[in-house]
Amino acid sequence: MTAAADPGIDVAVPPELSARAPAEARGTARDGVRMLVGRRDGSALEHRRFTELPEVLRPGDLLVVNNSATLPAALAGTLPDGAPVALHLSSAQPDRLGAYLVELRRVVPGAAPGPYPPDGSPARRGLRVALPGGARAELTEPFTARLWHARLDLPGPLVAYLERHGKAIRYGYVDRDWPIEAYRTVFATVPGSSEMPSAARPFSAEVVARLAGRGVLVAPVTLHTGVASPEAHEPPYAERFEVPAATARLVGHVRAGGGRVIAVGTTVVRALESAAGAGGTVHRADGWTELVITPERGVRVVDGLLTGWHEPRASHLLMLAAVAGRPLLERCYAAAVQRRYLWHEFGDVNLLLPD
Repeated sequence: MTAAADPGIDVAVPPELSARAPAEARGTARDGVRMLVGRRDGSALEHRRFTELPEVLRPGDLLVVNNSATLPAALAGTLPDGAPVALHLSSAQPDRLGAYLVELRRVVPGAAPGPYPPDGSPARRGLRVALPGGARAELTEPFTARLWHARLDLPGPLVAYLERHGKAIRYGYVDRDWPIEAYRTVFATVPGSSEMPSAARPFSAEVVARLAGRGVLVAPVTLHTGVASPEAHEPPYAERFEVPAATARLVGHVRAGGGRVIAVGTTVVRALESAAGAGGTVHRADGWTELVITPERGVRVVDGLLTGWHEPRASHLLMLAAVAGRPLLERCYAAAVQRRYLWHEFGDVNLLLPD
């Protein structure tokens, strides 16, 4: 599971550019975040507010959004020796053997759970972790250096259990725990993501209504995100997705009419490209995707992308380069640092367009 190329961008992101709280807690509305617009045709970068999105797009464009709802997938656990541990659930659906993917993280008093050092993780085959409400997880096999297959013994359905006992996953750059509602988008209708499909976070009902009034179409796909690797920047692994037949038909209709298909988030790119044939025709699809999109592989369906700001070494940058080209990406990231855009799931956004 290795990336095909080095995704790195030569830019340093100062720690103070991490968005440590939701926009609403910083004194603005969700849709009030900043939006840097970059076009592959070489035109000047545009510094806008997200509320201007309807004016930037064209009638006949299609926005494809992810309707996956974020689960409170972080659980407080206890190791056999009584030590506390954080368990992050990375898959809301079991594999064929009934196992789930989980990550154990070190409890850090007064801060977000952190990664264990390579030689300090308690993870091992047969390890049993006690969970709230009388539940239990038992590790069975390693999947990667940080993720393990685990069997869960729960007192009821998983989603209901998490809603009662879990919290939203957070990392060290976020200042405190926030309610799960802060991690759900206006499109969230299908529970299943371990982390928020955050590119859609700035959308509000008002912005969606204005998009419709301008003639911009919106269609859903589902891709349930796993647990990210903010420290290791691993390539993505298999995730559950669905592209409905109606969305597939609409993508074909828009492309045939000369409109642009713009993905809202890297999760949408992965879902659409997983459902596309070699000629670029999108079909209904439902299953698990292991597709890793790189500049070498390219994209067949997606013309543009609305996305958040990723770490300069993040593997997602390979996908962004496949959509927008590396030169535009480097221009955008340099400008974002210079103009003090905010990073991560509560931060500002980048709209990458062909023209």
